[in-house]
Order: sequence, then structure tokens, then C-alpha cells
Amino acid sequence: MAKKKDTLIEEAEKIKADLDELKKKKKILDDKPAKKTAKKAEAKPAKKTAKKAEAKPAKKTAKKAEAKPAKKTAKKAEAKPEKVKKLTKKELEEAKREAEKTLEEELEEQLSDEEIENFQIEKVDMERLTNKVCDILAEKESDGMFQGELWKKLKLTNQIGSRLALKLERMGTITREKLLENNRWTYKLILKKTPISTQSIENAPCLVCPVEQKCSLEGEISPRNCQFIEDWVLAELKKPVKAK
Repeated sequence: MAKKKDTLIEEAEKIKADLDELKKKKKILDDKPAKKTAKKAEAKPAKKTAKKAEAKPAKKTAKKAEAKPAKKTAKKAEAKPEKVKKLTKKELEEAKREAEKTLEEELEEQLSDEEIENFQIEKVDMERLTNKVCDILAEKESDGMFQGELWKKLKLTNQIGSRLALKLERMGTITREKLLENNRWTYKLILKKTPISTQSIENAPCLVCPVEQKCSLEGEISPRNCQFIEDWVLAELKKPVKAK
């Protein structure tokens, strides 16, 4: 009986030992996933944080390094053409005057008054030319005539015509009115006074009259009944009229 009791005690202890062994194994198994999870929990965030810590600042720095100079360069490139120097009132007036300057005004700056007043055209009777200009302008009366049309009619170049206009203005024969025509500044010439000409009395008999001393309005010899004057007037009327 005692022997059987000892056997049962041994078996109970053995079972208890097996249970303890099983408990140890279970504890080991329970601990393993916890360690892995802990390792993962520790490792992963660390890696991500490390990557973020390394990558993000690097990217931002790279972007800033690339972007800032580009922006500055772009701003400079845009800013430079926009810098337009503002002209002063005096400079604006000077620029306007230069844009509106005519050939006559350029000649007035280049030539002296003496050179303008003594202007001559080679092989041309200046008195006759002046009278022709006056005849043409007289037909236009106070309306005047654009100088370009006049030079074309007289077959003169603009250079010569401009010098002639300046001379006639100095003589007091014409006035010049500056006008804008066809987007160009030019002058309208208006007759001021007709110059004295000797052509009207050329070949007049009175200049060489043999009885001039005896001639008077109430005398026997008088311009009223002078045959010499009558013949001269008739001869002048028979002359062909020159085209103007």
C-alpha cells in the first residue's frame, strides 16, 4: 500500500514538472512576438525618422538653393528692361523740336545771315526768278502756296528752294507759315510785298527822249499826246504773253 502511494506521488510530481515545463515554453512563446513587435516599433520609426531627417532637409535645401538664384535672376531679367529713364521737360521739348525740324531750320543753323541774304543760283537771273515767285504767289493772294508745289512749278530742288525762301523772307518779300502736311512739317509761302522791278519800264521812250526838257502835262509836248509813248505801248501789247 505504501509502495503504491509512493508511485502516485512520483507520477504527480512528474506531471507537475511537465506542467511547469509547459508553462515555461508557453511563456517563451508569449514573449517572442512581443519582442519582435517591440523591435519593429523601435526600428521602423527610427528608420523613417532617420530618412525623413536626412531626406527632407536635403530636398528643401536643394530646392532653396536652386529656386532662390532662379528667382533673383528672373527678377533681374524682368527688372532691367523696365528701367526707362524719365526725360525732363526741357529734354522732351528738345526731342519734340528735333522731330519737327525742317530743312529750312537746319539751314538757318548752318548758314549765317550774310550767306542767306547773298544766296545766288549759278547762271540764273535772281531778280527775274524773284519776280516769277511773286507772280505765282500773287495769284494765290492771302491763301499762299505750299513751298513744295512752288519748287515743283519752278523746277527747283528742295535744297535750293529752301535757301531761296529764306532769302526772300529776309528781304521782306514773303512770309513763311509752318504747317503739318501729310505727316510732314513744311511751309506755306505768302506774298508780303511785290519787289520793284525795272522790267516794266525797259525800252520806255522817256528814258532817251530828245525833247524831255520841253515835255509837260499842259505843254505842247505832253505824255498825253506823245507818239513815242503810244508806239511803245502798242509794241508791248503785241508781245506774246509768257506762261506763268
